[in-house]
Amino acid sequence: MQTDGSTTRPPRSPGAPSATLLYARPGIVVTGERFTVGRNSWPVAEITQLWTARGPHDRLALRAVAVSAALIGGVGVLLGFTGGLQRLTAAAYLTLGAVGLLPLLLVLIGDRWRPPSYELWGRLRGTEVLLFSSDNERQFGQVTRALQRAREGARHGGWAPPAADAWRPNR
Repeated sequence: MQTDGSTTRPPRSPGAPSATLLYARPGIVVTGERFTVGRNSWPVAEITQLWTARGPHDRLALRAVAVSAALIGGVGVLLGFTGGLQRLTAAAYLTLGAVGLLPLLLVLIGDRWRPPSYELWGRLRGTEVLLFSSDNERQFGQVTRALQRAREGARHGGWAPPAADAWRPNR
């Protein structure tokens, strides 16, 4: 039992048939009827569109890139105004070029250290809503596929067991 109020099972009303469970992890439940993330829950039939996106880059990494680019640009401008660029040696130019790549290196390290999150967006009653966000690509893919299957089931009339008198081919 979890003490924060979240459950891994969908809420069931008495007398209702059991919902088809498509995905269940702590705080995330996808059934044939509802999509629940934390305390938010939406009827699958009301989600009319789904799309994925990547979240914003880490703010600390962006600030580090901006500060380093500004400092490098400032040093270049100062060297240009003071005439110091004519007195530099070839090794100094190579060092300035390597330091000029520092913002690019910071971008790569920042995206590796804290990659942008994966976001699942949907349209509910005409409004764009962020349904789910995760840093884990595997979990994000599983939740996205489960919600797509739930939407397909809702579009085709729900998740009912096949009829007993279904046609079968002769063998």
